[in-house]
Amino acid sequence: MAEVAVAEPLAVYRSGPEDGLPILLLHAFPLDAQMWDEVIMRMPDVPIVSVDAPGFGDSPSYALVAAAVGQGPRPSIETYADAVVASLLREEIERAVVVGLSMGGYVALSLADRYPALVAAIGLLDTKASGDDEDARANRLRIAEAAKELGATAVAPMLTTLLGKTTQSQRTALVAEVKGLLAAAPPEGIAWAQQAMADRPDRFQVLEGLDVPGLVLRGAEDAVSSQEAAEAMAHALKDCELVVVPGAGHLTALEEPEAVVDALRSLWERAQR
Repeated sequence: MAEVAVAEPLAVYRSGPEDGLPILLLHAFPLDAQMWDEVIMRMPDVPIVSVDAPGFGDSPSYALVAAAVGQGPRPSIETYADAVVASLLREEIERAVVVGLSMGGYVALSLADRYPALVAAIGLLDTKASGDDEDARANRLRIAEAAKELGATAVAPMLTTLLGKTTQSQRTALVAEVKGLLAAAPPEGIAWAQQAMADRPDRFQVLEGLDVPGLVLRGAEDAVSSQEAAEAMAHALKDCELVVVPGAGHLTALEEPEAVVDALRSLWERAQR
């Protein structure tokens, strides 16, 4: 795997055993690696690595990360992927089960495209392999501009699209938690991430070229990533398990962590056969 020089790696968190094939967890927008806490605590016997995206959590700003990996200032998912690889190399990790939820899924696909030797298996949760259509792209760019003026208020309306109807009606504590996470989202992070996601390419050809175990998982009540999108990704992969989680929306790792753990453990075990 080609080395990527970096002076400002992403914030990296490790849990579980020090040895063995790790699971790499890539978080959703506009959250940070803490969104995986409920999953990680249920997998104490599995090596797990998670990172904060540029400008989120404890990671440096996107501008610093881009400069550190030798990329220009234009926001891109590819720059984030380069920073992930640089951070993993600092941890002496050259192969992992790569798992991403929502925006994290876009990064996982970029890693599979640009660094296929890294990917021992791929997990795509509540995400899609296609690029944005014109309307979706325009909406992302609108939110990016709004974040520059309004800050985290720009993503406050996402609460009802990120969480499933069951969660909204029955899990008041989780609704309050996610509302707080949205309110704490960093404006600069919101802006670069929305611009980067708006410009991401279609990556179905990447899935079709992968020859590793795959997982596609979505919440049955996900209003962002459709069942059709999930089935299309599962069909493109040669060896894929498709899991639909009842009672969950777009943030399955927060809404139904037990179901996500079961699916990730199965993927991790398949990657080692």
